[in-house]
Amino acid sequence: MSATALSVISTFRHGLLNSKLADLSIPALVLMIMAMLVIPLPALILDILFTFNLLAGMVIIMVAIRTTRPLEFSSFPAVLLLTTTLRLALNVASTRVVLVEGHKGPESAGKVIQAFGEFVIHGNYLVGVIIFAILMIINFIVITKGAGRVSEVIARFTLDAMPGKQMAIDADLNSGVLTQEAAKKRREELAQEAEFFGSMDGASKFVRGDAIAGILILAINIIGGLAIGVGMHSLSVAEAGRIYTLLTIGDGLVAQIPAMFLSLATAIMVTRVTTAQSMTEQAASQLGKPGPLFVSAAILMLLGIVPGMPHAVFLTLGSAAAGLGYMLLNRGGVAASQEEERKAAPLAVAPKELDWSDVDQVDLIGFEIGYGLIPLVNPETGGQLMSRVKGVRKKLSAELGFLVPPVRIRDALSLDPETYQIVLKGVVRASGQIKVGRELAINPGQVYGKLEGIPTREAAFGLEAVWIEPAQKDYARTLGYTVVDASTAMATHLNKVLRENAAECMSHDETQQLIDKLAAKSPKLVEDVVPSKLSLGVITRVLQNLLAEAVSIRDMRTIMEALSEESARTQDPDQLTALVRPKLGRMIVQRLGSPGETLSVMTLNPSLEKILHNAAHQQSGGQGVVLEPGLAESLFGALRTAATTVQEQGHAAVLVVSPVIRSWLSKLARFRVNDLVVLSYSEIPEDHAIKVIFTVELEPKH
Repeated sequence: MSATALSVISTFRHGLLNSKLADLSIPALVLMIMAMLVIPLPALILDILFTFNLLAGMVIIMVAIRTTRPLEFSSFPAVLLLTTTLRLALNVASTRVVLVEGHKGPESAGKVIQAFGEFVIHGNYLVGVIIFAILMIINFIVITKGAGRVSEVIARFTLDAMPGKQMAIDADLNSGVLTQEAAKKRREELAQEAEFFGSMDGASKFVRGDAIAGILILAINIIGGLAIGVGMHSLSVAEAGRIYTLLTIGDGLVAQIPAMFLSLATAIMVTRVTTAQSMTEQAASQLGKPGPLFVSAAILMLLGIVPGMPHAVFLTLGSAAAGLGYMLLNRGGVAASQEEERKAAPLAVAPKELDWSDVDQVDLIGFEIGYGLIPLVNPETGGQLMSRVKGVRKKLSAELGFLVPPVRIRDALSLDPETYQIVLKGVVRASGQIKVGRELAINPGQVYGKLEGIPTREAAFGLEAVWIEPAQKDYARTLGYTVVDASTAMATHLNKVLRENAAECMSHDETQQLIDKLAAKSPKLVEDVVPSKLSLGVITRVLQNLLAEAVSIRDMRTIMEALSEESARTQDPDQLTALVRPKLGRMIVQRLGSPGETLSVMTLNPSLEKILHNAAHQQSGGQGVVLEPGLAESLFGALRTAATTVQEQGHAAVLVVSPVIRSWLSKLARFRVNDLVVLSYSEIPEDHAIKVIFTVELEPKH
């Protein structure tokens, strides 16, 4: 085998071993723990494992002290479980050695247990038992119980606060403060935080159980050792007590010191407040203040001069505290002067040259509110405006067929406290006033009583309304009023403005997104149209024309097929729009009535339609038609009268004309006749029944 081949095999084996080593470490530890429960271990192995357990406890508490956020040590609950189980397995192994080999002397259970036991006892077994009992009480009652209670409370509070935090993330996302990626990361961190504190609530029970097990193991070792030493190995009671008490206390101490480290680490993890600083940095910045040190130094010095007190100790420590306070005071003064110099330094620097980063682009859709309406935005105070705006965007996006851009909500000090403005492309398109804390009772047209409150008009549709107290809500509904809260009233107004100006929200970027989405399902269709037949700009203009007349662009496949067929005839967006509309006839007619229902329509008087035809043919291509002022006034007056009459009969105001005049007549009537829909004969499906209920005639001249 060649040297190159051997090198490749060696490299492969080395990489494979490294990749598998980490995966096998935890299973190996679990197997080792299980083996310790059943296999007798020699004293040397026990010494190594007890030392490793002590080292692990110190490493864990050091990591806990250094973390700035609990999630930086998210593996702590699992680590706590494994280390606790390891320590209990060591207790089982050491108990086996103590009871089996203890009669041979203190050194029979290993050097570590013997050293810890002799260090604590110092020849007095009763004192050793008392000291060990105190350590157990401190660990069990003070540290472990307190950490367990804190874990339980934090877990409950964290879970209760999750919905509010999630709403805050959604609000920041809707207002444009967060991107989709940042919001996703925040949600993941929130879920991890809830899982961490939930796990800590359970993990604290491991520590508590470990402390209880330590007490029981102490009693078992002493009682069992006396029984075995006296009964089986013929030792005297004094000798058996000396040997087994030393071994038991040494065994318990070498196990409980790491246990106390883990208890402290648990308490540190659940009691610290999340900041950008570690616990050491927090304590140094918050405790290192000269004022408390000066007061404490003065008290110690006063106690030091009281007769009978240890003067040297009190006066020495008091002086040290005063000196430390003086040093911190000087350091604070130097830091303050440096901060002032740093703030003043930029004033002497020449002003920075302007660049493109200093030019802000206007928001596509903006919601400017007075400072009195800020509570409606904050979810923590019960504000629902963010969720309402999100609902409006979702509903409009589903109906119109494209993703409505985000709405940027910001406060404007120039506005009255209760005023809001809806801004499109930097231009105010609508405004209104809101009474925070009140409900808006809207008169739908027929009510059966009057309400006490502040009379107003609903901003979206101009209906008569009254701002009432929330307690009157149910009573207002019994009178026939429609009652909405302030956030819903603002969202309704936003919905109307965005629906009427949907064409302005459609740009080249949105068109490209729609084309890319269609290309995933119909790649050949898109490839055939863009850019070989039509440019992106022409397609965008066609979609804007459709949206301007409230035609949904959800059926992009049909729109692109129609554009592919008609692109050979013309490249003009307006003409292409007129050719696409008949292909969308069923969708256009569907929104005007129920499926299968006869469509009630209006038509023009034949003589009037002939006049409009002549006016259209006099212009080049039928575009840019200009009507004589008197004719235009009479025409739109007649259309307004007809629309009102039809709407009072409960029908939609639908005018059917010939395709030649439909486009420009719809444009002229769009802002002169409310809610008038102008269709051509070719846009109504052949199998859809229609009924002419009104014929529009010119009003006679006076």
